[in-house]
Order: sequence, then structure tokens, then C-alpha cells
Amino acid sequence: MFDSEVSRDERSKRVTRRVFLGGAVAVAGSMTVMALRRTPGMEASTAVHGSAGDVTIVNFSNDGSRLGSETVAKVVKTDGDWFRQLGKNSFEIARQADTEMAYSGVSLNEHGQGVFRCVCCGTAVFSSKTKFDSGTGWPSFWAPIAKENVAEVADRSLGMERTEVRCARCEGHLGHVFSDGPEPTGLRYCMNSASMQFAKA
Repeated sequence: MFDSEVSRDERSKRVTRRVFLGGAVAVAGSMTVMALRRTPGMEASTAVHGSAGDVTIVNFSNDGSRLGSETVAKVVKTDGDWFRQLGKNSFEIARQADTEMAYSGVSLNEHGQGVFRCVCCGTAVFSSKTKFDSGTGWPSFWAPIAKENVAEVADRSLGMERTEVRCARCEGHLGHVFSDGPEPTGLRYCMNSASMQFAKA
């Protein structure tokens, strides 16, 4: 009886060790595949995502003053051009719709007065006047600076339905909008810091 319990215990340890090592190898392999799939050679990529044409946006000064509407050409570049302009992190988030880790973004704790602009093309997308602390770990706003400056599209990735928010001029991924925000809109625009640049008033 004692011997059989010991041998069972030894077999259990071997299986647990094997499962642990196998899991670790699988995770490492997955991360390697993802890294290889995303960036190597990206600076030379000629793939283009986005559509050419014109779009009407509203221009704002850095203090949030409305400067008027303007019809401008949409910004369309190759992935290689975007990668060289943005660097790896902002490219993966703004151009490949990745998400930064919660509490890691520089805009999360930005409490100054000013305008948040698209990191890709400089279009004003959010104002510090509508920023609030959502407790989620991402910069959150209850409204965009102008509805014309952002586009909202259905996102059915990750097995769920969400509403993606993009820059209207360059189609850069900014984040998602949810219906659990504060008044007056009841909306929470949950954005990625890596997709925006803060322009201080």
C-alpha cells in the first residue's frame, strides 16, 4: 500500500512537471510566433490599410478653441512608412489595433489642460475637458472633441462585439467606446495613450 502511494506520487510529480514545462514551451512559442508575425521586416512592408479620399474634420488649437471645419485628404501610407514614423509600440497599437497594458500609458495620468491628438496624423481627437478617471487603467473621455474627427466602427474580434474608435483622417486605431461612462453622455471612450499625443494648452 505504502509503495503504491509513493509510486503514484512520483508519477504525479513527473506529469505535473511535464505539463508545466510543456505549457511554458507553448507560451514561449506563441509569443515568438506573434513577435515574428508582427514586426520583422515591417519597415519595408508595402501593405496599405485604409482608404484614400477626402474627409471633413474640425481643427482645434491646443487650448481647445474651435478653429473651423476643413475638408482634407485622408492620410494613407504603407505599413513600412507608419512603422518608421511611429516605432514598434505605437505602430502595433495605432495601425494594427493592439491594446496597451492597463496603467502603462503616459496619458493616463495627464491632468493638464490641452488637446489629445492622433499620434499618426495630428488630428485633434479628445480634449482634457472631457477626460475623467474611469478606474480602468486607460485614458477615458466622455466625448470626442468633435464627432467629425473620429469614426466608430463595429469590432467583432476576440469573440465579442465592441465599437472601435478610429481617427477619421488616417483611420488609426484609438480604442473603444462603451456605454458605462458618466453624464452628460453616459459614454466611456477608452483610449490608448500610444495612439495619442498630448498637446498642452
